[in-house]
Amino acid sequence: MNANHPVSSQSNSSEESKKMLIAMVSIGIFCALLIVLVYEGTKERIDRLRTEALEKAVFKVLPGISNTRMFLLGADGNFTPVEEPDGKSPVVYAGYDDAGKFLGVAIEASGQGYADVIRILYGYDPHSQTIVGFYVLESKETPGLGDKIEKDENFLANFKALSAKLDPESTRIQNKVIPVKQGGKSNPWEVEGITGATISSRAIGNIIGESSSVMVPLIYNQIERFKKYAQNNFSK
Repeated sequence: MNANHPVSSQSNSSEESKKMLIAMVSIGIFCALLIVLVYEGTKERIDRLRTEALEKAVFKVLPGISNTRMFLLGADGNFTPVEEPDGKSPVVYAGYDDAGKFLGVAIEASGQGYADVIRILYGYDPHSQTIVGFYVLESKETPGLGDKIEKDENFLANFKALSAKLDPESTRIQNKVIPVKQGGKSNPWEVEGITGATISSRAIGNIIGESSSVMVPLIYNQIERFKKYAQNNFSK
């Protein structure tokens, strides 16, 4: 009888391991299904809330507007009014006042910050050739430090009339928007950073610099497209 004990013990141990493995796999499958169901169940609401937040932000970065229209940037480099994005091509948001006057364009951009990717919206006024507003759409920067890019009044003042002037041929920005350290701003195209949030504030200057270099010449040279939409769609 004593000789059978080790065999019986090994058999019981093997059965217990099998049961534990089955239980762990079952729990894993259940959790995966739960995550998928929660994602599918909340995706529509999350997308709707994001759209609403973006629409509100457009009004923040383009002072004086009362109407907006989404335009899609096609592969041919032309902007076309659309009802919704196609998920592939860049979109911008044209802003108009009560009389249907075209005032500017809100442009979405993103780039790497200190903690993660920062997603922003900025307003461009082609008549004054300046960036006239800035808003953080999504950020995971450090609370109390990196999130100063959303609250610091001196930093936000950078975007009231930030120069995005084009060269005489209107083909490129004459002086690219660049970040500089706090207290170091001497030109209208420089974004003065925040001491204590250096990486985050520099990231904003770089994001706008890269984005505006591409988008501003395209928008400026198609002002008539944005104006024409208002003439055909907004009553005066």
